[in-house]
Amino acid sequence: AAKAAERLPLEAKLWSSLSDGAGVLPEDLVNGCSGGAVTFKTNNQTQGPFLSVGWSLGADTPIVMHLPSMNITAPGYEGRTTLFLSTGSLELRNLKLSDSGEYRVSILPADGDERRGSTALNVYGEQGHTSKSSRLSLLITYGPENTKVEYFPFKDSFVKGSNISLNCSADSRPVAAFQWFLNNDKLLASGPEFRLKNAQTSQTGNYSCLTFNNRTRRYQTSESAVIVIQELVSNVTITSQNSDLVEFNSSVRLSCSSSGSSLSFLWMNSSSEVTASDRVQISSSDGGSTLTLVTVTRYDQGSYSCHVSNLVSSVTSEALKASPSKTHYVKGSDLNLICSSESRPSAQVVWFFSGDPLPDSGPELRLMNVQTNQSGNYICQTFNSKTLRYQTSQPLALSVIEPGGLSGGAIAGIVISCLIVTAAGAVGGYFLQKRM
Repeated sequence: AAKAAERLPLEAKLWSSLSDGAGVLPEDLVNGCSGGAVTFKTNNQTQGPFLSVGWSLGADTPIVMHLPSMNITAPGYEGRTTLFLSTGSLELRNLKLSDSGEYRVSILPADGDERRGSTALNVYGEQGHTSKSSRLSLLITYGPENTKVEYFPFKDSFVKGSNISLNCSADSRPVAAFQWFLNNDKLLASGPEFRLKNAQTSQTGNYSCLTFNNRTRRYQTSESAVIVIQELVSNVTITSQNSDLVEFNSSVRLSCSSSGSSLSFLWMNSSSEVTASDRVQISSSDGGSTLTLVTVTRYDQGSYSCHVSNLVSSVTSEALKASPSKTHYVKGSDLNLICSSESRPSAQVVWFFSGDPLPDSGPELRLMNVQTNQSGNYICQTFNSKTLRYQTSQPLALSVIEPGGLSGGAIAGIVISCLIVTAAGAVGGYFLQKRM
């Protein structure tokens, strides 16, 4: 809970850096005569321009508002006010006894923080007028109290690059000064509003604000607002040191890698979740990115996938196929690799060989007169320029051999699973085959 307001024992230097919101208007009472005029002069250190200037009588009676595209004068004040745009000062003419009260101003410079101030006006009757006394306003300083932080938009977590606005408010007269903190470290920001533009994961943490009243010499700290910023899951891949397995004699380790922050991994065999057992080991130190099958049996074969998620992205699975269907080719062969995906508009396609990008692009990759040094893993990656989503195929291992190096029965087909990366999440696929 917020600390109760108390006398400021020290830290005078802290407040030398705060915006003096209470200094926009003089703190002395302003006196005027019925039928006369007064001018509320601001003491802005800089001349305009201002994005906005607003004056009100108390909290509920607007007087005049200046915006870049218009000026608005409230009913009852037409012809009685002049707003000086260079300073934000206000002249009020044809004073009435009912004009007595607290006057508030809010000024937003084009290149600075919002400044606020308040003062009081007492309007007296005309000389010789004795039928009714004027009202006398008493200004009582208090606060700060009820200091709190709110942020917009309100959500549990934010995607890296988001724009976030934090606002600090407090009950205080005169208007309190503000100082912002992240994880109890002072920020170079003052004023009631603090904006995170293009927020990064390093800015995750507990945000709080400290308010200070320079008349009561009291301060108060808000409760912390927890801001979580995470990077979307992307570039998910699955690798294995062995996919040619012998029952009761082989073990295999599948590794899932991904970009993103605060990642969680879930392993699936087709539509069934893979859980740890005597023969199934899932790493715990890194969120479960490694799956090890010890002494495989025929019941372990299938299409394995790795689902990756965090607070800002979740798994989405779509069909993505790569061809050809063979994995061994004779030196000198001509090969066509085709990458396809479901996408509207049509996806852009890039190709990778053993992790390095190829100059070829488009859904078809032609390998003419292949040589043995072209053996390796081929991957295609698709991108939708409208949805900004990526999909990456499971690596296709091609082996180029010398003529006569394989018998016809040794050339086997392979089922290719797919790796999918979207703005909502990612899933990778890898297929295990059992050699009988």
